[in-house]
Amino acid sequence: MIKLDDQKSVNNNQKPEQNSEKAEIQDKKHICCKPDHKCSEKVDDLTHLLKHVQADFENYKKRVEKEKKEYMTFAKEELISRLLPLLDNFELAIQNKNNQEEFIKGTELIFAQFIDLLEKEGLSIIDTKDKKFDPYKHEALMAEESDKEENMILEEFQKGYTLNNKVVRPSRVKVSKKAKH
Repeated sequence: MIKLDDQKSVNNNQKPEQNSEKAEIQDKKHICCKPDHKCSEKVDDLTHLLKHVQADFENYKKRVEKEKKEYMTFAKEELISRLLPLLDNFELAIQNKNNQEEFIKGTELIFAQFIDLLEKEGLSIIDTKDKKFDPYKHEALMAEESDKEENMILEEFQKGYTLNNKVVRPSRVKVSKKAKH
């Protein structure tokens, strides 16, 4: 066993940083090893702090979820308020259903108004005319032999749309394939 004086001389041969680090480690070892120390008090304090932080986090999650729902409701309200003029125009068109010419003209105006509203919201029609098939934008329902270049769109069955450059519905199309000779 090394005496205290011998231990000091051994420690004096070490660098000062090492001495302070060892002292800290020894102090930390003794914090929880002494039964009469305030270790249980520290554990209780840390446990209380942890419970407080967990409760704050749970409250934060609930608040964010509530704000998200409120935002969704507000967004729906805003969109519906922009759709109301279309609803009014549909009512006018239905009132003129006996006058076929006015009914058709009103319906065409409503369609144009509806497309305009959707475009302002970021919706775009995927162009297929004279385009090459793109699996990210198009869904090929049929292939037909053609003298056109392979994988060219021959016919569009259903329009496709993007919303802010993200495909929300691909165009359903017929594509060309090489003719067999």
